[in-house]
Amino acid sequence: MSSPQPARPVSNSTPGRRLAVAVILSLLVFAMLWITVFGMITSLLIGAGCCIVIVAASSVSDLVDALLGALTSVVFGVLAIIAAIFGAIFSLLGL
Repeated sequence: MSSPQPARPVSNSTPGRRLAVAVILSLLVFAMLWITVFGMITSLLIGAGCCIVIVAASSVSDLVDALLGALTSVVFGVLAIIAAIFGAIFSLLGL
């Protein structure tokens, strides 16, 4: 019998899913505003703005996440070097 293939983790943050969720939310905002108080054009503009804001925020969020990940790697690397230096000094002194 052959062993089963390991399952690949499914990414929940694909660009297609983000765009689909943003479009659905903007359509809901459009429908809600159009039904309640605003005209069709005003509701369409506000709904499109919501879609743009959601997509832009998710893109910026990924960028910030990548930058913070790189920054933490650098900071922890520097702390590891400092700890290694102190460890070597204490080792030489026999403490």
